Amino acid sequence: MRTYTIKLNDNKEIFLLNDEGQVVKTTDILDRTPGRVFAFDGPMGAGKTTFIRQLCADLGSEDIVNSPTFAIVNVYDYPTPSGRREIYHFDCYRIKDIREAMDFGAEEYLYSGEYCLIEWPEMIDALLPEETVHIKITPLENGDRQLMIKD
Repeated sequence: MRTYTIKLNDNKEIFLLNDEGQVVKTTDILDRTPGRVFAFDGPMGAGKTTFIRQLCADLGSEDIVNSPTFAIVNVYDYPTPSGRREIYHFDCYRIKDIREAMDFGAEEYLYSGEYCLIEWPEMIDALLPEETVHIKITPLENGDRQLMIKD
């Protein structure tokens, strides 16, 4: 398990401190894991969407990233050396059962090979690929957040 501290700089941008206290970009979590599906766990207001917004920006996406609470899935794109790729941002908070997720095609997104960033993943747990990277965000008393990765 890897642990990071999520901090804000003076410009309200998120950055991470790794276990050694070194500053790393949010994309460090992507670079150090083989998976493409990331399940974010944490209480309401823990900063899941805020972290995902910074992660997408650090990947180079210029799209407006916000919570897909009502749309369930938002699609963003980002540049790569071989062309543009997509990021699928899920908010499964309003999903009532697994059938609803299957109806909107969750499996197609999850097994697409693109990054899938999922808030409230417990609602679709049975559909998640075996190699899903689980990330827990916990608010700390000083306003920082702790990010724990189980991959």
